[in-house]
Amino acid sequence: MDNSDTVQFIPDYLGAFEGSWTEQTPAEQVRFVVLDTETTSTDSRTSRLITIGALAVNGGQIILGDAFEEMIALGYTSSSVAVHGITRDESREGVSEAAAIESFLKYLRDGVIVGHHIGHDIETINRAAERNFGIKLENQSLDTMDLALHLKDDGAFSDRPEFEDFSLDALCDLFGVVPHDRHTAGGDAFITAQIFLRLLRIARKYDHNRLGALTVPYPT
Repeated sequence: MDNSDTVQFIPDYLGAFEGSWTEQTPAEQVRFVVLDTETTSTDSRTSRLITIGALAVNGGQIILGDAFEEMIALGYTSSSVAVHGITRDESREGVSEAAAIESFLKYLRDGVIVGHHIGHDIETINRAAERNFGIKLENQSLDTMDLALHLKDDGAFSDRPEFEDFSLDALCDLFGVVPHDRHTAGGDAFITAQIFLRLLRIARKYDHNRLGALTVPYPT
């Protein structure tokens, strides 16, 4: 654990959850934080963060001025170059893992985390936060794939051609979202935020207007 003065941010982060969102909070009032990370592998038990990208959705809008992006200095790795296109010089410009986690939690506060297959991102951040500060994320979370599957069960897509692919790329095709800057943390967060807004509009038609109705995990 990092024992420097920076740990003073932890009480502020934890204190943000006092009087925070409940299951009955109208979705329009919630600050959602759409998150994507790029990591060294798909195994969250061993993967390390390369970049964190996030932006807020509030009141049915993407808040471009409420965004976050950070690169972590890991040094040169073949996987980061091959998959994410990050060079050795770019990686050297990154911050330490501890600094990235601190900055992210200060930004995140009690925001409800949103992402596509968000479990991997959350677990990788949790391991980094625990490694550096001995804490884990306290935030509620929502997986856009789970929400899409629930809406499909409700019949929300019955007027569209039958489909079974709920990948991020497939949802981009479904909703006409241009996948610009794909496979970067900031780019994928923005793409996911656009899909999330479309899912929220559909959810309102099915009376899923409160936070608790959106954050239900899909049965596996």
